[in-house]
Amino acid sequence: VFYLLHGAGGDEDAWTTLGRTPYILDNLIAEGKAKPMIVVMTNGNAWSSAAPGEEPKTESTPDFSQMARGGFEKSLVNDVIPFIEKNYRTLTNKNNRAIAGLSMGGMHTQTITNTNPDKFGYIGVMSMGLMNNSRWGNYNEEEHKKQIQTLKDSGIKLYWIGCGKEDFLYESVTNLRKFYDDSGFKYEYLETPGGHTWTNWRIYLSELSPKLFR
Repeated sequence: VFYLLHGAGGDEDAWTTLGRTPYILDNLIAEGKAKPMIVVMTNGNAWSSAAPGEEPKTESTPDFSQMARGGFEKSLVNDVIPFIEKNYRTLTNKNNRAIAGLSMGGMHTQTITNTNPDKFGYIGVMSMGLMNNSRWGNYNEEEHKKQIQTLKDSGIKLYWIGCGKEDFLYESVTNLRKFYDDSGFKYEYLETPGGHTWTNWRIYLSELSPKLFR
């Protein structure tokens, strides 16, 4: 099962309509380049109670500070994964679970895997780096180092990072890579032209997917 997470401003439909996920995955699988897999695309907006058009009307505006507060991340592990594994014919061990996300979803991916090192064998972070300023809460570098060491010791199969050279988060990605390098944490990195765009994220999906479940 591949848990594929959208960015801020998106929802559970973003990877399907804008990311062209069904076309990309169907073609890769048909060509024998990717393994057949279930792809789970959730609504990762912690301030939203349901999909657009389905939630009750509210006067409040989206509170983007909630995107890294842990509500969605805990729900994916405690609610979504058990639901998927109960209701679908899944292989339920760590090496048969992958997770990746773009931008906000890349932050969610880091939080989920840093705090649940036993859940995923394959991890992808697209256009998101090290968020260590006060906007995202109280960042603790020593705690982060311990998390990455535990993740490394857990024996993940792949940690993959992709970013565009003109991406406004490029510096944060550079900082994340340095943090991993200093920690002796191995990862694969793809750098492309362009910025924070679906053009790049489609490329990253097509590059990452064949590496999953190998």
